[in-house]
Amino acid sequence: MRLDTDPYLERYASRVRGMRASEIRALFSVVSRPEVVSFAGGMPYTAALDFSAVEDVVTRVIRESGAVAFQYGGGQGRPELREQLVEVMRHEGVPAHVDDLVVTVGGQQGLELVAKCFIDPGDVVLAEGPTYVGALGALSSHQADVRHVPMDADGMRVDLLEEAIGRVHAEGRRVELVYTIPNHQNPAGVSLSVERRHRLAELAEEHDLLVLEDNPYGLLDFEGRTYPSIRSLVPDRVIYVGTVSKTFAPGARTGWVAAPTAVRDKLVLLREAADLCPPNLTQMIVETWFATQPWQDQVKRFVEVYRERAETMLAALAEEMPDGVTWTVPAGGFYVWVTVPRGVDTSDLLAKAINARVAYVPGRGFYGDGSGGDQLRLCYSFPDPARIREGVTRLGELLTRELELVRAVYGDRPPDAADDRRSGSGVASQGG
Repeated sequence: MRLDTDPYLERYASRVRGMRASEIRALFSVVSRPEVVSFAGGMPYTAALDFSAVEDVVTRVIRESGAVAFQYGGGQGRPELREQLVEVMRHEGVPAHVDDLVVTVGGQQGLELVAKCFIDPGDVVLAEGPTYVGALGALSSHQADVRHVPMDADGMRVDLLEEAIGRVHAEGRRVELVYTIPNHQNPAGVSLSVERRHRLAELAEEHDLLVLEDNPYGLLDFEGRTYPSIRSLVPDRVIYVGTVSKTFAPGARTGWVAAPTAVRDKLVLLREAADLCPPNLTQMIVETWFATQPWQDQVKRFVEVYRERAETMLAALAEEMPDGVTWTVPAGGFYVWVTVPRGVDTSDLLAKAINARVAYVPGRGFYGDGSGGDQLRLCYSFPDPARIREGVTRLGELLTRELELVRAVYGDRPPDAADDRRSGSGVASQGG
């Protein structure tokens, strides 16, 4: 139903009227066609799971604790599960106590609860540019004023974050939250350097900031490295969001928020108002998985798959992309962030890409201000290496034709696809 013909438009709350489907969700019905190589959805490769072990865990939960598993639970989440999640965090060097955690239905619900807890209409949130589309959705649903801080190969430009804070203060306003994905960022694929992590912690102290640290990919480093979390540096100023979607399975729909005690109490009330309690069944499956299975070995298997696919994509990009196309080089996670030359608009190009049987997510979906017209996200986690090579070849051929067309029409002075719609945010790329 089109918004301008919606008979209920005047009845909606103001926060709902401006909501729209993400570009990723809008793609799903198209890219599910088998002939299309999809680099669009950021889906884990769940086929790498040990399903025999998963079956044993599920059977054990139902056989030994079925009556509890199918009963209501507490709003904060099962303490047994929170103990296991604290252990997962400890493995990555992130400090937490079992009482700090609130279990959520995936990390996305954690972001939504934090936004609901802190954001009034017009409140300023500083976020990396580009940033996670789900976070933009949660923040925009509460009418946040999201302003982007540019990134480079070392993550968010913390020096420019400091300048952005100064501009907000000059307006007589406060920065309500600083949102960051410090490890293998979605969509840029880069990580925040250790030096910048420490500087961000200093800025949080200096300017009385709250940092929303979102960490889905921290255990997916291709070399097994871990980096200091922002929470480990300034725990009282950080609200930390985690998920098992990348380390176990997204279908388990289990995430968590670790927060200072006062914030935790508010989040429990908010989640109880939303859905009363997280499902006991999935909680107990997840807690049993982490308590009884060699889950770290499973994570290593995931990492091996993703490392091979990232290497395949990077090699294919180097071979197939025309001159002027650049991209980031991930050291973990799921994503490569691509920047195309002037004159190509990745949103407009998407229909041609689908016709060429390859799909990506246009860059504008990862900005709240219309930026990103010359950028796109490629996800390598799900297609197998042969399909990755096939898809990159199709995309390279498409971009080559498009750039030839642009040069034929505009010569050496093509228009900027992002003119009047971007704020200068972006990620410094490497590549062709």
